[in-house]
Order: sequence, then C-alpha cells, then structure tokens
Amino acid sequence: MEFLNPIAMLAAAASALIVGFIWYNPKVFGNAWMKAAGMTDEQVKGGNMLKIFGLALLFAFLLATALPGIVIHQMGAFSLMGGDPSIAEPSYTALMADYSGAFRTFKHGALHGVLTGVFIALPIIGTNALFERKSAKYIFINSGYWIVTLGVMGAIICGWK
Repeated sequence: MEFLNPIAMLAAAASALIVGFIWYNPKVFGNAWMKAAGMTDEQVKGGNMLKIFGLALLFAFLLATALPGIVIHQMGAFSLMGGDPSIAEPSYTALMADYSGAFRTFKHGALHGVLTGVFIALPIIGTNALFERKSAKYIFINSGYWIVTLGVMGAIICGWK
C-alpha cells in the first residue's frame, strides 16, 4: 500500500516510549503521576521492565497501524475502492494523481494526532479514571501524555513518506 511506510510506523511506535521517558521523568510529571496513581518508588522499580516496555512497544505499534486511517486523508479513498488499486475505477487514479500528496505534512499529521488524543484518548482515560476514583491530576497527566504522543506519532506517520 502506497500510504503505509513501515519504517515510519516503527519510528512512531518508538516515539511513544521516547515521549514517555521524558513525560514520566521525575523532573517532569513523574513524581506527580506516581502520587496521583498511588505508586511508590519501590512499585515502579519492582516491575518486570522487559515485559512492561516490550508490551508498551507492541501496543504503540498497534496504535501506529491504526493511525494512518486517521492522519492520512488519502486512506479514505483507498479504502473506498477496497484496498486494491488494480481494480480501482479511473476516477481513483485521477484523484490520486491530483491529491496523493495533499495534506501529507508533519504538521497536518500532528494536528490529527492531537485531535485523536483529545477526542479518543482523553475520554477513554477519563472514564476509566472516574470509575477507579482517580483524581483530575491523574486524568490530565495520562491524557496529556497520549495527546502529545499521538501528535508526535501522527506527525511521523503522515509526514514521513
């Protein structure tokens, strides 16, 4: 598929960990997050880090596979003709000739990534946190991470052709 760049998707997945290392650093939001989550230093350090980071990377890659449909407008036309350009009507070829690069920028991908964070990640995290009796600080720290991360991931996936 001409819209999916596997290297960009891997880079986007890795970016989730990089943003997390910064976001949850004790000098940024790490201490506030630990307090809001009810975590101690011992609990944080006591986990199986290989398992945690390995699964986090896998989950980030799953997100990276879903984001092209959100951040790349041309995916809509691609899906309408069944995902096989060889059976597409001539109108698809004409549309792609005119618009294949339209809105394929890092900036545009970041916009759609941030919107995804605000309209998808925030409500999911917020709902779970309400039932878990977590604070607004907990919701905003974790949602903020996903809003920034999805913005970075969207930028990479949309802009890296």
